[in-house]
Amino acid sequence: MTEGPTGSTVPRRQLGRYLRDLRNQARLTVRAAAKALEWSEAKMWRIESGQTSLRSHDAETMCRVYGASDELTAALMGLAKETKARGWWHSYGDVIPEGFDVYIGLEEAADQLSWYESELMPGLLQTEDYARTIIQAHNPDEDPEEIERRVHLRIARQGSITRVTAPPKLEVVLNEGLLHRPIGGRKVMAAQLGHLLEMSKLETVTIKVVPFEAGMHRGVLTGPFIVLRFPRAGGITSEPPTVYSDGYTGDLYLDKPSEVERYDEAFNDIWDKALTEQASRRLLADMAGSYEDG
Repeated sequence: MTEGPTGSTVPRRQLGRYLRDLRNQARLTVRAAAKALEWSEAKMWRIESGQTSLRSHDAETMCRVYGASDELTAALMGLAKETKARGWWHSYGDVIPEGFDVYIGLEEAADQLSWYESELMPGLLQTEDYARTIIQAHNPDEDPEEIERRVHLRIARQGSITRVTAPPKLEVVLNEGLLHRPIGGRKVMAAQLGHLLEMSKLETVTIKVVPFEAGMHRGVLTGPFIVLRFPRAGGITSEPPTVYSDGYTGDLYLDKPSEVERYDEAFNDIWDKALTEQASRRLLADMAGSYEDG
């Protein structure tokens, strides 16, 4: 992918994906939508494939034609403003409404995720009780109904890795330190580690642990991150690989080849220094047992 002047293509790709889905939900063909908007079909294709930026006013017009809700329209208008950014660090509560999770669209489209976590279990592998503990801590002022909505959303995401048709390949490396942190208490942690063991039995899921004894590795420098890769169609990758990092005040998206290459190198280093898959399972089982016996 050419590193264009507008930096990350993530907001353009995500905006295009949401607008395409809205058009399909409205049962409009590209030709019919282009006619209603008085645009060319080529322009529609460029927008929906994330090839071009979009003015917020145009996003609003498309949402109106497609019958989108006011809330979604506001979110997509905010996302449209980001399509002109040189790099993309999106901070919730700014131009994009909180709760409009752009990452989910990337995750659902990916066919491979290389994931390193140093502090918390990956969202795709969390139990409901573990997820609830984290979400409550991160949103102390939210009412119980909103907390439960967010918990259910996180758990619903996990259907992607157990689906029958083309589940993504999930490679996960966990820092040993997070196994010793009883999030939610010993009972919750025991169940969480047991869940990891069950998920590791899936053919498409590999879970490894990088032990304290590994000493220095790239993950110490990078912190948690995910490298997402996307399916190929006709020998061409549908979207460029993207690095995602979930920060305390915002989410970082990187898709320049040089950036992705550095994170690929980091992941390979962490992966090589981790325990084998079998040894990792034994450690997980031993830790689960220690929480149950405690």
